[in-house]
Amino acid sequence: MKKTVLTLMALAIIATSCKEEKKEELKETAQTETALPPVSDAMMENSVIYEANIRNYSKEGTFNAFTKDIPELKKLGVKVIWLMPVYPISMKRRKATGDKSIEDITDPNERKKYLGSYYAITDYTAINPDLGTLEDFQKLVKAAHDNGMYVILDWVANHTGWDHKWITEHPEYYEKNKKGEVTDPLNPETGEPWGWTDVAHLDYKSKKLYEPMTNEMLYWVKEQNIDGFRCDVADNVPTDFWNYAIPKLKAVKPVFMLMESDKEYLFKGQFDMGYGWVAHHLMNDVAQGKKPVADLKKFLAEMPGKYEADDIFMNFTSNHDENAWNGTEYERLGDGAEAFAAMAYAMPGMPLIYTGQEYDVNKRIKFFEQDAIEKNKGKMFAVYENLGRLKNEDPALNGGKKPAAFKMLETSGSDKALAFEREKDGKKVIYIANLSNGAASFTVPAEGSYTNYMTGEKVTFAKGQKLDAKPWQYWILTN
Repeated sequence: MKKTVLTLMALAIIATSCKEEKKEELKETAQTETALPPVSDAMMENSVIYEANIRNYSKEGTFNAFTKDIPELKKLGVKVIWLMPVYPISMKRRKATGDKSIEDITDPNERKKYLGSYYAITDYTAINPDLGTLEDFQKLVKAAHDNGMYVILDWVANHTGWDHKWITEHPEYYEKNKKGEVTDPLNPETGEPWGWTDVAHLDYKSKKLYEPMTNEMLYWVKEQNIDGFRCDVADNVPTDFWNYAIPKLKAVKPVFMLMESDKEYLFKGQFDMGYGWVAHHLMNDVAQGKKPVADLKKFLAEMPGKYEADDIFMNFTSNHDENAWNGTEYERLGDGAEAFAAMAYAMPGMPLIYTGQEYDVNKRIKFFEQDAIEKNKGKMFAVYENLGRLKNEDPALNGGKKPAAFKMLETSGSDKALAFEREKDGKKVIYIANLSNGAASFTVPAEGSYTNYMTGEKVTFAKGQKLDAKPWQYWILTN
């Protein structure tokens, strides 16, 4: 009996010891998962954001294929990964091409290749099996966090796919036409369809949708530890909804909120960053000779006074919509693509890299089917690597809620030249460019010695010295 008691005591000690070890393991795991500091104003100052088109990032088109390349993104200074929608896509009325739905395709083999729009969602809290499993998604988030990157999900609050269960279970959540039928999104001014026939328009007028939609967002913050959202067509959704939902997200933990909009009223305490649409369109127009460089100068000079000091804009030369529908940056910006990319980093705000830009991809990536990019490091990987390092490390390029000072510099001798200065904490960065396809000579008030950051060369400017610039030549000067 004594021997039995001693044995039981030993077993109890071993069991207790195992439990303690298990607790320590869980504690260590939890510490590892929370090693990344929470979203903060400070991290927004010097971040680069990357838009990940998982379907077309790799031949596999999966989370796992993307996850293994996260260390490559770290080389580019990426601190925020924006995942295009990861949710299941509706089959009903699925888009096959710009004007045809899946129902219009009779050949079964042809039908298989049309994967539909990421933005026609059938379940907000599930994973698209084409991309992988929930466990694969969790590994992606962990890998990003381990590499010092935050993950935000694309959120489509304006509409669902036609297979979403709410259409049958909660038709009151949707907009109706005059016949009382659920409808695709309509232009509120004309009542005519936008052409988004693969989605059903949600109705926020009665506010019945506020709580269920917020709960869907909370799932990803609470259960999957994501760090915020990029909100699709944010200004098509009532501001009252965002004022209701976003504080509930922030009550769980700090989150980073990006809106597909540039409306100043949406910044008020809710969204951190908006789209730099005006700057983007001006870049396109200047590159194509549709507008003079003076228009871009005027916009840059006046912008600080049009918004609050803590309003952040995302600067970009491409994104999924621009690439698919309006052309690659090389189609729109031509030989000026690199000069405008450098401007996106140097000007106030946060620069965006869209899938493939770092690999010199020069094709319109198909929107409704897989169309994988080729990942060959050419010219732009090194360019983005340099720009990302400068953005991350030099406070003169801070572009968040406490941005570095911005000042336009007068260029004389050419109407094709543009220059501005950023300065903070004794650090200075000057951007100078000839934004034309012809040679230009001009002066810039930038006396002194600098380093041409992109080449490492030392540059000295005397007062009144002329600068001879080749077509689309630019300088980023640091002190």
